[in-house]
Amino acid sequence: MTSSIPTVHPAPPFPWLGLIVLASAVFLSVTIEMLPTGLLPDMSRELGVGEPLIGLLVTVFAATVVVLTVPLAALTRRVARRRLIVITLVLLAVSCVLSAIAPNYPTVVATRVLGGAAHGLFWAVVGAYAGHLVPKEQLARAVSISVAGGSAAFVLGVPLSTALGQALGWRFAFAAMGALTLVGAVLVWRFLPPVRHHAGEADAAPVRVRKDPTFVPVIVVCLITAVTMIGMYTFYTYIAPYMTDVMGLPSSAISPMLLAYGIAGAVGLVLAGAVLGRRPTVGLVVAMVATGLGAAGLAAFPEVPVVSIASFLLFGTAFGALPTMLNTRLLHSASAKIRDAAASFYTTAFNTGIGGGALLGAALYGVIGLAALPWVFVSLLACATAALVWTALVNRVQR
Repeated sequence: MTSSIPTVHPAPPFPWLGLIVLASAVFLSVTIEMLPTGLLPDMSRELGVGEPLIGLLVTVFAATVVVLTVPLAALTRRVARRRLIVITLVLLAVSCVLSAIAPNYPTVVATRVLGGAAHGLFWAVVGAYAGHLVPKEQLARAVSISVAGGSAAFVLGVPLSTALGQALGWRFAFAAMGALTLVGAVLVWRFLPPVRHHAGEADAAPVRVRKDPTFVPVIVVCLITAVTMIGMYTFYTYIAPYMTDVMGLPSSAISPMLLAYGIAGAVGLVLAGAVLGRRPTVGLVVAMVATGLGAAGLAAFPEVPVVSIASFLLFGTAFGALPTMLNTRLLHSASAKIRDAAASFYTTAFNTGIGGGALLGAALYGVIGLAALPWVFVSLLACATAALVWTALVNRVQR
């Protein structure tokens, strides 16, 4: 008799290099999306339009994402994922260069439409890429690394591009981001591992996606994400004038404050991967409550430096954890067959929030005043948190 010994397959090595390259691409994409926020006063002066109209450049970018992400994802579902990331990065670079040489505001709007289309397709791919690279038990870790690029955009990308734009002009900042993004496209092509995806299965058939048993949980996560981001960008789109006009800080303080906010967000990202990710639902609730407390403190005491700056840093730390926690919850909720489709829905929801928030902020700017915008965020965040807690309790009862 011969005894058969089961073959033990060693776990594949953790794809550190690929995830770091992916994080770099995320860094570039998010920096480009948020570029107008730090340069809002400078762009307003040169282009001869009001600050709310410059803020609407974020809305235009995000609205394009909302409208085009799902159809573009469907049209390109059979294109290799890595190749598609490279293409979208090249298009983002082209949009930045065109923004840099745009002669007037309408032309800048057109370049942001191009950038928004590329950004939406980029996130439809990137949102699920980490899930294709690692097994499910490593999702929180992998997502934390890839999403770290977004936090790095707030730590370095937005503050440095703001400082660069203030020193050499906002056009130079856009051109520099275009050049860096082309470099990022080359790095992705060279170092990001290719992945297989379910191009011919559920993602190719919306009816099958709706019939998937995880479809409803995915939509719930997307709705919570949309409401949270609407609140966030109602306020954050106008953070630069809030600092100078409400908090009373000099314009030279904008870049250091954004840098401090970004560093705080990086701390939140680490907490999301190392601590909060162990219990995703509880961790997400904690992050949302802490974000609300930070925004409320900033709104209530804007002219008290110790309180307002401490609240701003709490706000940055807690919010830094939210994208990772929301994306992790999405990937845990979605079955493997609809993971790419779920990423498209999530991208649409996220950017609905960004664009809707910037639009709502522009509408409320002259109605309730700049100082009241963070209270709008707190209110919407409270609604999203309540919905999250309610769905978690309902799911527990059903089980």
